Amino acid sequence: MKKKTSLFQKFLNGVEIAGNALPHPATLFLILALLVLFVSWLGFTLNWEVVHPGTKETIGVNNLLSDKGLHFILLKTVKNFTDFAPLGIVLVAMLGIGVAERSGLIAAVIRVLVLSAPKKILTFGLVFAGIISNTASDVGYVLLIPLAGIIFMAIGRHPILGMAAAFAGVSGGFSANLALGTIDPLLAGLSEEAAHILDPSYRVNPTANYYFMVVSTFVISIAGTWVTERIVAPRLGEYTPHADLEQEDVHPLSAQEKKGLRWAMIIFAVFIGLLIWGIIPANGILRAENGSLLRSPVLKGIVTLLFVVAALSGIVYGVITKKYKNDSDVMDSMADSMKTMGTYIVLVFFAAQFVAYFKESNLGIVAAVRGAEALKAADLNIYVLMVLFILFAASINMLMGSASAKWAIMAPVFIPIFMLMGYSPELSQVVFRIGDSVTNIISPMMSFFALIIAFFQKYDKKAGIGTIISTMLPYSIIFFIIWSLLLIGWIEFGLQLGPGSGLYYSG
Repeated sequence: MKKKTSLFQKFLNGVEIAGNALPHPATLFLILALLVLFVSWLGFTLNWEVVHPGTKETIGVNNLLSDKGLHFILLKTVKNFTDFAPLGIVLVAMLGIGVAERSGLIAAVIRVLVLSAPKKILTFGLVFAGIISNTASDVGYVLLIPLAGIIFMAIGRHPILGMAAAFAGVSGGFSANLALGTIDPLLAGLSEEAAHILDPSYRVNPTANYYFMVVSTFVISIAGTWVTERIVAPRLGEYTPHADLEQEDVHPLSAQEKKGLRWAMIIFAVFIGLLIWGIIPANGILRAENGSLLRSPVLKGIVTLLFVVAALSGIVYGVITKKYKNDSDVMDSMADSMKTMGTYIVLVFFAAQFVAYFKESNLGIVAAVRGAEALKAADLNIYVLMVLFILFAASINMLMGSASAKWAIMAPVFIPIFMLMGYSPELSQVVFRIGDSVTNIISPMMSFFALIIAFFQKYDKKAGIGTIISTMLPYSIIFFIIWSLLLIGWIEFGLQLGPGSGLYYSG
């Protein structure tokens, strides 16, 4: 008897069909870029402008169809493409990963994981690892997500299911973690500046939301696991590989492979040891000039480190297993890895133009400030306001990709509101962080969205924007509900958000 499809599953199927009925993702970004040109002209003609709540500067829409706008398009097209942050990050990382993959090292590690790891906790482990990977900048996007697809395929499960679980952790759980990341001092600095509007002596520490985010790490990991197994897995069903897909072998490692893996792990351990030697001492050579670890070259240069350690480990493994016989073999492996990035590079070219046009036009800033003013004027109960603020931040995330750029606009509006109502800047910040995270996984403005499309298309050539959004939408909905309830409960019990960071303000 055929299992009845639930109403929610029918809705997701509709989202996928509608989304995939859209043009090719690259074409869609081209259409959106052209649409921005038209809307920028319209906004300029209608004199759309706002006062930036932080700088008090009047900001209007820039007409990109003016002579100045056309000069920007002509002069910046190449720079928009080459300066698009995810492009260099992904290509550099893939050079190193390509060496490790072609040598057989990644396949060997996967086989060890598949043969030894408890299958029951694998999904939880992927979501949890995705959240933790945010400490190491963007490594989760370029390494963990594709790795999750390979692992799930190796154990006979749908590879897109594994990637969805990892993506939910990396992007949907962006603000949660067990350790501080570079985003913490960045947001804290913006919150402190906003708090100075009412209280010039107020200080917001980078650890402002630490307790809440530690608890959130486990809550979101559990929620992500539940969504993966109960909603996404039944919808995706069994996976049938297409003819061009190379499947990973899961037989036990040979003696030569074990030797290669052992030496690769030694190289990795030595590399980690050198990193520790450079960052543990207060005056370590890998710390920032002021001794800071959060702003150190290690965290900022994580992609370079990934390239080096992946390449070195891959070379050692390849030489021992006779996969690499000379330097040409290593360089050929890098070239092969670049061949797989063709679709991504095309997507990035048009996505970069769209993002650059949107930023240059000021449309995102105008929309964000107008929305913030409307929410402020509603004068709502604090709990209702918080939930609406989460929804508002989540909505703005669909228009602006940078968390710091959004918070730079919203903090000067919402932090004073919360302070006047008796609530701390730290609380405003944590509410924003929830909203900023939950729609990352369905936002085309998210920097790595084009890369995720390329990852999905490896296993499903017909996958498009609709496939990603319909697959990830359940995570967004559940994360929004669970995180909002956690925050309300946190306030009800009067818990501190971080060391010395309370919920209330009494200036």
